[in-house]
Amino acid sequence: SLLVGAVTQGSRSAADSQFASAQTQHRSGGAARKKFDEGGAAPDQGTAESLRLAVKKYEEALSLWRAIGDRRSEAITLNNIGLVYYSLGENQKALDCHTKALPLRRAVGDRNGEAATLNNIGLVHYSLGDYRKALDFFTRALPLLRAAGDRRLEAITLNNIGEVYRSLGENQKSLGFYNQALPLRRAVGDRNGEATTLNNIGLVHYSLGDNQKSIDYYNQALPLLRAGGDRNREAKTLDNIGLVY
Repeated sequence: SLLVGAVTQGSRSAADSQFASAQTQHRSGGAARKKFDEGGAAPDQGTAESLRLAVKKYEEALSLWRAIGDRRSEAITLNNIGLVYYSLGENQKALDCHTKALPLRRAVGDRNGEAATLNNIGLVHYSLGDYRKALDFFTRALPLLRAAGDRRLEAITLNNIGEVYRSLGENQKSLGFYNQALPLRRAVGDRNGEATTLNNIGLVHYSLGDNQKSIDYYNQALPLLRAGGDRNREAKTLDNIGLVY
């Protein structure tokens, strides 16, 4: 999901010139927020055209944030543009946006946002097949998330690291990270994420030849997917069970 943050509204000053500047900033901030919200609503339609519209609205907001010097909102907007480009399969553009967002996240002290952006950069590198680079960015995100106490995103990151190791054929390392992610998924009530990690553990056990363990984990994922109404992933899990048999 897209990351959303607070909008700086500007402040009133006693001096007339400063007050005028604050009013301008307030108006610009409101306009930027409107464009930002329009960008967030557009991808809900799920079409390439709506995603392109989202980029357009976010870029309009970006210009306004930069004009008033709101670096936090600029970073959030860059991150969201990157996520939309990622959804469109335009990985280099996504990488460019996330890379621009990263120093802004650091500059405003947004450690949780920095970790999210590191994660997003890792995802793009993973999609490009740069597994070692992906691993580097995911690993850099972990201590920031633990310091911030963000267990949900920590679980996602641990799962991502496990996925990289699985892609590299390092199954035991992969299993170790999935097993760290699983209790966190459960602790934060992320049932969809829990099903994902259970499925991933099943895949690793299948690769290791532990067929019964593989089936056990797939069978744990099934009721979660059914409860969530995810019929597509339910079908894939049933297919995986069939492959093991």
